[in-house]
Amino acid sequence: MQVHLVHAHPEPRSFGAAMRDTMRSAFESRGDLVTISDLYAMGFNPVVSSADFDSPVSSDPMVYTLEQRRAYAAGSLAPDIHRELEHVLAADVLAFTFPVFWFSTPAILKGWIDRVFLSGPFYGGRRIYGAGGLSGKRAFAAVSLGGREHMFGPQSIHGELETGMLRHFFQGTLGYVGLAVHQPFVAYHVPYVDDALRTGMLAELHCSVVGLDARPLLPMPSLQAYDETFLPKQAS
Repeated sequence: MQVHLVHAHPEPRSFGAAMRDTMRSAFESRGDLVTISDLYAMGFNPVVSSADFDSPVSSDPMVYTLEQRRAYAAGSLAPDIHRELEHVLAADVLAFTFPVFWFSTPAILKGWIDRVFLSGPFYGGRRIYGAGGLSGKRAFAAVSLGGREHMFGPQSIHGELETGMLRHFFQGTLGYVGLAVHQPFVAYHVPYVDDALRTGMLAELHCSVVGLDARPLLPMPSLQAYDETFLPKQAS
């Protein structure tokens, strides 16, 4: 199986980097082939612009999503986007490691999504969720944060993590383009615990990756429940 791991953490000696290395080791112990995009180390440019296309844009003002479609069909995407696109399309599993910043992903990862998740080949019209362009592939994320575990959940101060705080990532990004999204691994309170607890978290992450095939999937909308205009179908 081919795995592409996207890592977004600015500190190479961080716990996040240790999660990246643990993920890679665990996947390789399964016999999987792993490629990595370390976004900060690469100096990946997260800013959308007309420079993302090697030929002049076709409209004024530029409509970025339409330019993505045109450039993909013409083979005129910028080289850095093309390289990332090849990794994603080759992967059976798209994996992520990142810290949660302000109820969200780091900006560099959001920019990677904006530039690499192309309108057209990844999504468009009714080609979303189960019919999305990455249908048949899976996704798995390991995230770290400073909050305690009891601060997340249905009655907790921050609410649900997967279906609340990070719904925009798990459903609105990964699920939207057709990926089957495994329940994420979450490392809580990381900056404030001792090395022994961090070591235990990494061991748990290793086991989660080794057993990934049996890990639950997050629920996603089913297109079968909606009509051609995405209105809910009436119950018969």
